[in-house]
Amino acid sequence: MQRKDKINYYLDIAQTVSERGTCMMGNSGAIIVKNDRIISTGYTGSPRGRKNCIDTNICMCEDGEVNNCRSVHAEANCIISAAYHEMIGGTMYICTIDSSEGNILDDVHTCCPMCKKLIINAGIDRVIIRTSPTEHKEIIVRDWVFNDDSLNVTAYYK
Repeated sequence: MQRKDKINYYLDIAQTVSERGTCMMGNSGAIIVKNDRIISTGYTGSPRGRKNCIDTNICMCEDGEVNNCRSVHAEANCIISAAYHEMIGGTMYICTIDSSEGNILDDVHTCCPMCKKLIINAGIDRVIIRTSPTEHKEIIVRDWVFNDDSLNVTAYYK
């Protein structure tokens, strides 16, 4: 048996975290890792105390308008659960699963503009997003600072 590499190990954990998600469209799981230690986890879901989309059977973003989404994104929940000093220089691993089919959403997931801002302010250095069971893409967060796509909002909402 061949030992799993660390990136896929952490992406597997993020994928397992995504299974707690409550979004009807797709569920993400995110973990922050620093010095080979998991700092925090987060998944897609409604704010505490509010009903989840899967419980109401109503999706506010089925029309494609993600700004109407009731859920807090996995990235945001992960950051909320961590201490700032532990996140600085860390890596966030993200896996997104299609809620209806259970497949990895390989070409869909990119951090939304709000989550990008949160990740930048959290001091996270890299974001690694699963694109298949064994493949991923890596983003250097500093690139988001110098390539400010918030000046071109249509870059995200295609």
